Amino acid sequence: MAGPDRLSGTQRIQPLHILTETPCPYLPGRMERKVLTVLEPTAATTELYSELSRAGFRRSQRYVYRPACRNCDACRPVRIDALGFAPTRSQKRIMGRNRDLKTTLVLPASTAEHFALFRRYLDSRHDDGEMSGMTASDYRNMVEDTPVNTQIAEFRTSSGKLLACLLFDWLQDGPSLVYSFFEPDEERRSLGTQAVLWALSEARTRHLPFVYLGYWIPECRKMAYKDRFQPLQELRGGQWRQTKPPRD
Repeated sequence: MAGPDRLSGTQRIQPLHILTETPCPYLPGRMERKVLTVLEPTAATTELYSELSRAGFRRSQRYVYRPACRNCDACRPVRIDALGFAPTRSQKRIMGRNRDLKTTLVLPASTAEHFALFRRYLDSRHDDGEMSGMTASDYRNMVEDTPVNTQIAEFRTSSGKLLACLLFDWLQDGPSLVYSFFEPDEERRSLGTQAVLWALSEARTRHLPFVYLGYWIPECRKMAYKDRFQPLQELRGGQWRQTKPPRD
């Protein structure tokens, strides 16, 4: 870890640390570098975390980070304009296929049921990714080590079978989606898309303007799906600007 820099936070000066470079998990042949800070649980944490998110940071456990790569800006922080969102015909069909699912909000607690689904999802979809070796202890830390208002949305069938989970944080201006995982055998349901559509509906119900999606990497196939949710804004040059919608 390199020496700290500093960021002017809402209530205080927030120390930042520049991490050493590692191979990029998304774009082969490139190196990744991050700038990182630690969130402490205080009365001002949600306000500070929201401010950092508007500046392009993401959370992992009690750490928040953003890319600081040399000669590369492929990772673009993005958020959906929830109040201006209108589903496409394809997204309406996905909502129709999942109309039978019941969504319940629960506390961010690790359970055997959640972890079993998480492992099936990783083994099927991301067996070569940086998260592929995560243990039950790693999963517990990912879910439970949070200093902010975090919840899990469970998506279940009428018989109670768990099909998907969405881990997310509440910011001042909308939910920030941390991670979703779902039953790989239910491909026709497009459960990853359904989780984002649910978050958009929840934001609109609460009159919150945005849903934060993390980083959009157009060159990475696993990340390219994010521009299907329009209007989508990306943070470029310190300003949030609407992206160009994909061609039909």
